[in-house]
Amino acid sequence: MVFIPLGCLFLLLLFLLFPLLFFLTFFHLASFSFEKLGFSPEVAFLTLFLILIGSVVNIPLTKRKAVLVRRSYFFGLLSRNEIEYEGVFINLGGAVIPIIISLYLLLNVPLKPALIGIGLMTIVCYFLSRIVPGQGIILPAFVPPIFSALFAYLLMPSFASPLAFISGVLGTLIGADLMNLPKIRKASFGMVSIGGAGVFDGIFLVGIVSVLLTSI
Repeated sequence: MVFIPLGCLFLLLLFLLFPLLFFLTFFHLASFSFEKLGFSPEVAFLTLFLILIGSVVNIPLTKRKAVLVRRSYFFGLLSRNEIEYEGVFINLGGAVIPIIISLYLLLNVPLKPALIGIGLMTIVCYFLSRIVPGQGIILPAFVPPIFSALFAYLLMPSFASPLAFISGVLGTLIGADLMNLPKIRKASFGMVSIGGAGVFDGIFLVGIVSVLLTSI
C-alpha cells in the first residue's frame, strides 16, 4: 500500500483549486470596481455574468473567409487539415458590453475632461501596442491602467473612477485596436477578435484595473 503525505495532498488540492480561487478573486475585484462606478451589487453581478456569457460570442465586422490550413501536432509527428476563419470580429463580452458601460458613464461625467482622457489614452495605447505575427495586437497588461488612473486623477479627481474606466476602455479600443486594424488586415493575421479573450481581455481588464487603482 502506498501512502501519500498529507502535505502533498494539500498541495495537490491547492493546485487543483487555484483556477477557481483566481476566478473568484477576479470576480470579487471586478464587482467591487462596478460598485465604485455607482452600480448596485445586483447590477454588478448581472453585468459580470453577461460579460462572462458574452465572451464566447464574436460578432463579425467584415466578411468571413474560410481557409484550409494544415496543423501539426506532437512535434510534427501528426498533422491534419483544419478550417480557419479569417476576418475581423468584435467580442460581445470583452468589448461590446464594456463599450456600452463606458457610453452610459459618459452621460454622468463632464464631457470635456472625459474626451481629453480618452484622447490621451488613445495616444498612449497606440504607441505601446505592438503587432506580433501569429498573436495579433499585444499591449502591456498593467501599464495602460496606470496611465488611465493617473489621467483621471489629474483631469477630474471627483469623478476619477468613472473617468478611469471610460478612458481605459475607449482609449484602448481606439488606440490599440481600431488604429492598428488596417495593418492587421494587410498582414492577413487570420481571425482578429477585438476583445476576443472576453473577461480577461486587455480592453475590459484595463477598465477594471484602472478603477481599482483610483480606489487606492
